[in-house]
Formats: sequence, C-alpha cells, structure tokens
Amino acid sequence: MPPSPDNYKYGGGLSGTLLHPLVLVAMILALVLILVLPRKYVVAPVVVLAFLAPQGQQLYLAGLHLFVLRIVVLVAFIRAWASRRPEEARLAGGWTGIDTAFTVCTVAQGVAVMVLFHDTGAVINQFGYLWDFLLAYFALRILIRGEEDLYFTLKCLALVTVPLAIGMIIEQRSMVNIFGQLGGMSAVPELREGKIRSQGAFEHSLMAGAFAATLVPVMFVLWRTGKGKLLGTVGLIGATIMMWTTNSSTPLLAYIAGILALLCWPIRKSMRPVRWGIACTLVGLHLVMKAPVWFLIARVDVTGSSSGYHRAELVDQFIHHFFDWWLLGVKDTSDWGLDMWDVQNQYVNVGETGGLLAFVFFILVISRSFGMLGDARKSVDGDKGKEWMLWCLGSAMFANVVAFFGVNYFDQSRIWWFILLAMISAIAAPMLQGHGIAAGPLGEEKSAIQRPWFKPRPSKSGERDVATERPGKLVPRLR
Repeated sequence: MPPSPDNYKYGGGLSGTLLHPLVLVAMILALVLILVLPRKYVVAPVVVLAFLAPQGQQLYLAGLHLFVLRIVVLVAFIRAWASRRPEEARLAGGWTGIDTAFTVCTVAQGVAVMVLFHDTGAVINQFGYLWDFLLAYFALRILIRGEEDLYFTLKCLALVTVPLAIGMIIEQRSMVNIFGQLGGMSAVPELREGKIRSQGAFEHSLMAGAFAATLVPVMFVLWRTGKGKLLGTVGLIGATIMMWTTNSSTPLLAYIAGILALLCWPIRKSMRPVRWGIACTLVGLHLVMKAPVWFLIARVDVTGSSSGYHRAELVDQFIHHFFDWWLLGVKDTSDWGLDMWDVQNQYVNVGETGGLLAFVFFILVISRSFGMLGDARKSVDGDKGKEWMLWCLGSAMFANVVAFFGVNYFDQSRIWWFILLAMISAIAAPMLQGHGIAAGPLGEEKSAIQRPWFKPRPSKSGERDVATERPGKLVPRLR
C-alpha cells in the first residue's frame, strides 16, 4: 500500500515503535559506554551503532520518531559538550569556514521546508532533520580533536566494514539481508538486470556502496603510516567487498575517483594545471557536444544496470527549473519529468529542498574543505607523514564529490560525511593557525608574512617577530 500524501510529503515513517531486542540491548550498551568511557573513546559506540543498526529501528512517542541513531547522537552530543576541559577550545582549531558553511546550509534547508509547507507536520519533520544533522555534526566535531582521535575513528570504521562485508556477501549467496531480519528495512536485497545489489544495514545499496567507496582513501592513512596497518588492510578489503557487492555504478566510480586522487600524490605540488585542464576540457566539450556536457553522465554504465540517463536528466531539469527552486526550494519535483521525484543527486537534493542559499553554502562546504587541506599541506611541506594524511582526506573528499552526482545521503551514510568534515577541520585548522593563517569563517586570511601592508620590525636580537595568533584570527604583535 502506498504511503498517504502527508506521510510521503514529510518523509514518512512508521506510526508505531519498532525496536528489535538485539538493537535495544545494543543501544543501551552504547549509551552506557558513551557516558562512562573516556572522551577520546566515545566515538566508538557512536560509529558502531550508526553503521550496524538499521535506520528504521525507532521509538514512536507522541508523533515523534525517536530513531535509535537520534537517541545515541543526542546523548553523545551532551557528553561531548559537557566534557570540555577549561583550558581547551570547544572545537579543535576553533570555528572554521567549514562549520559556518555547514550550519548555514543545514539551517537554510530546515527553514525553507517549514516556510514552504507552512504546516505543523513540516515543523516536526524538520526538527528531526536539524537534530539528525546539527547535533550529529557538532558531536563529532567536538569529539574528534586531532591526529590521535583521527586514527582511532578510522580504526573503528575499518572494524565495522567486517560485519557489513560479511552480511553483504551472504546477501549475494542467499538473497537474504541479515540486517533486514532485525526490522525497519527490507530483508530481501534489490535485484536489477539479474544482479543482486547488497545493501547491508543501509537503506539502499547506493548508500552502502558510496560509504564504502569513499572510505577507501582514508584507510591508506592507517595502511601507510603504520599506525594500524593491519586494521587499514582490513578496512580496505572490507570496503572493497562492500562496494563490489552493491553492483552499482556510482559507488564504483567514486571508488575509482578516490584511487585516482591518491595516485596524484607525486604531482601534489603541480595540481593547479590539472584542475584548469579539467575545467577547460569540460567547457570545450560543452561547446562541441550536441547535448550539454552534464549528459556525459548518461554515457556512464560500468555495471550494465546504471541509471545514467536519469541522473543526467535530473541535472538538466534542475537547471531548467532554476526559478522554481532558487528561493525556498520546491514542494515536489515529480512534475519535472519521468521519475524526477527520485532525487538521487546530493547537489540537486540540497537545492530543491533549501533553495539557492543552501545550494551555495553546500558548495562552500566542499570548497572550504579542499582549500583548508591544500593550505595545510603547504604549511607542512616536507613532513611526508602529515602531507600524506591530508592528501588522503582530500582524496576521500573528491570521492564524495563524485558520489554526490549519483546519490544523496539520506540514511546513516551521512554520519561518515560528518566524520570526514570534522576530521578536516580538526587536523587542518590547527596546522594553519600554527603557521599564522586563519581558518575561520569563510574568508581565508593570509599570513602576516604574505600581507604587503605588514612590515615587522627586526627585534633586538636580529630576528623578525612576525605575529601572535588566536584561533581564527591573526593579531600582529607591535613593539
């Protein structure tokens, strides 16, 4: 039976509690661990429950869907917020441009839906959306504070790929999803063109594959640095199996994109010509092709069962209907064309739910991430270990950029996106501040050495006293 219009309009969901005893026990254990573990280990129960518990497991109270992940995120946020030491900043590296862009994008989407629908149901739904996104992002942003936390989080992610990969292999051999047996999701995987598309604990095979594919580049941080080489290898194998068993083009393309980005490591100091070359090539193709350049997506079919034309048509209709969505988004995209309700494109999804403001700030999340990583890599030039770590994070970001053309993260896969953004800020921002470069709000401030108006005087000892610094701000020291 199809969902009622109201259910469909606000995202749907069961109007009752659905909580398997195993998931209930796991949730209680996770909540206890979040409260009693040292702060640096709190991320472990969050990661394990986020990726191994089906998204549909929930408590239903007075019209509110209290999903297991929502409850865990709330408790983790409270613990993270309350456990700050007096001498440290709330966020590692201070408030960054990524934090600003993410917050504006998320709030813009929530407000746009409330204003557009102007209904109590929409307000309740968007309250849940803001809970899912803002609380989860800032809980992880507070918990991940540096390299030690980065390595620990990556080890946790590597471990969760093991049961997920095993479950997805079982799907391939038996057509039974063992995670679906818990309830809240399909227990039978999708079959397309005779190929089984395993999904594990995720809402769809696309999300499972995108998570796995974009995780691969950061597993090389563990593998190459030696801080968890075994777990890095386990994560690489597990994520590769997960990606492969989804039998989907988008995860495979994201996987290839991440590997290609890693292979660019030898030319990391000469990437500007590469970027300009790609941009000029796309412009040239747009000028000579009969169809717009984004219809190159329609030509991509690496599994024999792709929906490339649908993805290209979605982008095309998104552009042609600009004046429908630019202000506050749109209520429904089904009248844009055949199957245009299926918005499997993160860029289109952000625009059609939040308007131009949300779309622009979503792009800024990506651009600021690349910008911070690039500046941080230059600031530690010569330290191959730190350079490689930053390069792997950038490769994972690039893999996500590619994946976004074929999927939007509407399930627990968004937790991995938040973790990646938190890692970038926590690692890159302190590096930039240590070299006199501000990492916050949206503009990038040059170091004092690069400012033409700032001419520091030589000290009595003959050394040049450049500047003192504070998080997100550079203050010249005058003598």
